[in-house]
Amino acid sequence: MNAFSRRGACPALSAPMQTGDGLLVRLNPVAGGLSPKLLIRLAESALRHGNGIMEVTARGNLQIRGLTAESAGLLAAEVDALGIAVRTGVPVETGPLAGIDPREIADPRALAERVRAAVEEAGLTPRLGPKVSVVVDGGGQLTMDGVTADVRLKAVRDGGNVMWALSVAGDGQSARPLATADEDAARDIAVAALRMTAEKGREAHARDLSERQLASLAGWHSFAPPSVLPDISPTRGEISSFAVSSSPSTLKTGETGGDSTISPQVGEMSGRTEGGAVERSRSPIGLFDLNTGHALGIGLPFGSMPAQNLIDLASRASNLGTAEIRLAPGRALLFLGQPSSANHPLRATAAALGFVTTAADPRTRIAACPGTPACASGRIATRDIAETIAAENADILDFTLHISGCAKGCAHPGSAALTIVGGENGAGLVVNATAKALPAGYRPGYDAARGIGRVTAMVRSARYPGETAAACLTRLGPAAIAKAYRQTEQRK
Repeated sequence: MNAFSRRGACPALSAPMQTGDGLLVRLNPVAGGLSPKLLIRLAESALRHGNGIMEVTARGNLQIRGLTAESAGLLAAEVDALGIAVRTGVPVETGPLAGIDPREIADPRALAERVRAAVEEAGLTPRLGPKVSVVVDGGGQLTMDGVTADVRLKAVRDGGNVMWALSVAGDGQSARPLATADEDAARDIAVAALRMTAEKGREAHARDLSERQLASLAGWHSFAPPSVLPDISPTRGEISSFAVSSSPSTLKTGETGGDSTISPQVGEMSGRTEGGAVERSRSPIGLFDLNTGHALGIGLPFGSMPAQNLIDLASRASNLGTAEIRLAPGRALLFLGQPSSANHPLRATAAALGFVTTAADPRTRIAACPGTPACASGRIATRDIAETIAAENADILDFTLHISGCAKGCAHPGSAALTIVGGENGAGLVVNATAKALPAGYRPGYDAARGIGRVTAMVRSARYPGETAAACLTRLGPAAIAKAYRQTEQRK
């Protein structure tokens, strides 16, 4: 395993990561999308060199599983031969509809490129950890609010002008606001935050920045003349300069006081933690109007699908006139360019192949990591449990259910209404907490779905007219939920 990237690193194409089912690589195409024919060729390569399982992650990256040391090299060579350029360096991410969404406040791609260039020019890539990331969100139908990042830049309207709201360490709701600035200042403050993070070491994230450093970022004009941006060393507390090209008069200081909690990185629905997502924005599944035409969003159940199913769907899309398939945060694919008459047959084909074709699909409410046998840390067959629960409880899943192979909670590190977690004692049930919390009750791993069935049966009989299942769970409380989960037979 030492020959490959360590656990906790990002499994890039050039640095595969060991998992329970072999090596894993992750691809983030520079172009943002692939033609149907390119996706087919890539999936065929995954079949030849991996175990035939492909994933789209919560951040909208593509993963290929089950590789060996030799086959990973062969896959990389074929990706190069296909002309698929993949991103390297610090991820600076934009939404999947960036530049083509009529509802976005601003096209974020130019600013994202400026941030990437500034990060490289500052030599920060080798100094930052593999999971440090930046989000540049132009708004619109598919925002990046659900994606966690170390630094966030969100387009906002200020009268007739577009400004960028900067925040750090979280998703669209939990990130700590710093300032609102024009494009030039936003770029420079973002890079300054990354420089401060880099000075703390490769294990650091923006959540590790001190109050003094955050205050300096929020109100940098208080520390320096218009030509410099402060950079406070975490070890010396000194203020040094960082050249900027914009005047501080363009900034509006954000909130920096109080006890605002900086959320930890949120994990990856499709397996290894990637900086992950909390799904609060619109689902990527459905139909989206574009500046020209439309996009059809289709999801992968729990982020995973056999490569052959992707080949079959992409082949159908190609025949129906799809020009491009984009990867979308939320474990989905966006099909662009096909005539409107093609959407119904394309969606029907996807449904027949087992894809998620409606945002109401109960599988979208379940966060499930690969579990056994795919993950060496997994203790339970998470995906099998998830499929059974989704099939039997479609009427009740209006809350987030997390099924974690182990206590690391890679699929959903935040709290969930219910979490099934694999451990030495079987499948534990955690109520309204993370996978790391002490379970309130256990069942054998093979019987976990039946335990959740006991809980949902109790909810059906106990909830008031018009009450959601989530509200009913809250009212019933952890003790009653755990008791129902542990039941070995249905009460008479």
